[in-house]
Amino acid sequence: MSLFQAILMGIIQGLTEFLPVSSSGHLALFKILFHVETETGMLFDVLLHAGTLIAIFAVYYKDIWKMFLEGCGIVCDAAVNTALFFNNSFLFLKHKTGGNRKKKEKVIYGEYRKIVTGSYRKFVLLILISTVPTGIIGIFGKNAVELAQEILIVPGICLLITAVLLFAADKMKGGDKLPKDITYTNAFGIGIAQGIATLPGLSRSGTTITACLFSGFNRSFAVKYSFLMSVPAILGAMILELKDFSELSLDGTQIFYYAVGTAVAAFVGYICIKMMLIVVRKKSFRIFSVYCLVIGLVSIIGYFYIS
Repeated sequence: MSLFQAILMGIIQGLTEFLPVSSSGHLALFKILFHVETETGMLFDVLLHAGTLIAIFAVYYKDIWKMFLEGCGIVCDAAVNTALFFNNSFLFLKHKTGGNRKKKEKVIYGEYRKIVTGSYRKFVLLILISTVPTGIIGIFGKNAVELAQEILIVPGICLLITAVLLFAADKMKGGDKLPKDITYTNAFGIGIAQGIATLPGLSRSGTTITACLFSGFNRSFAVKYSFLMSVPAILGAMILELKDFSELSLDGTQIFYYAVGTAVAAFVGYICIKMMLIVVRKKSFRIFSVYCLVIGLVSIIGYFYIS
């Protein structure tokens, strides 16, 4: 892989991760058509996603920091409740078995702390629930996704599906649901959608935003939820891929190329997140739907032509 190819792939990742046209599909098409070999499996793809993760942190750093603090609060309150449960259980058993007959003592069970005390805590729990099905699908479907990226017709078909989803999203009015109104079932279903969207050609943002709108989310919050729920998914993918990093032999030139591609993806991704917020508010998915339809058809025709 050359430096020019690394920069191009960084631009493609930054543009297509947040615009609803499938980053994995475009990267797969680019690799197939231009015979790009990274020689490190999906490592470079994961690093490109890390670049777009940096863009998410840059745009939503206030929300992410608040969610981190509330997440720590959830863990602390859950730990207190767990300790209280075991303490109460011990006192209850002691009381029932007559352990305090000689000396009467008052059994104090205490009050459990409420875990969900605000919209950000609910937001954290919703994201975590969405991550569960995404993680399961990602782990068990990893090999299938890698294989699909090497077959031109798969991204083509998935891009057609993305076109249909975007067309549907363009027609949806959206709802007014914010964290306090969203059910955990909604979150689980959106997590399934994100897991399926790991297939090349299925836009992760397009699929999850459509799923959010279908569930009645507020349009602006649907974008925020879609982007923030990708954070644990990308981190999980990085952990799975980087666990074998020590076994890879990378020279200084490759590391530099990978770093440049990641930086380009972060910069372009930041711009595209801002653009996407405007697109969703104005319900302007149609142009992306047509684009995915055209590229998908070209990919399918190219598959049979090359074959």
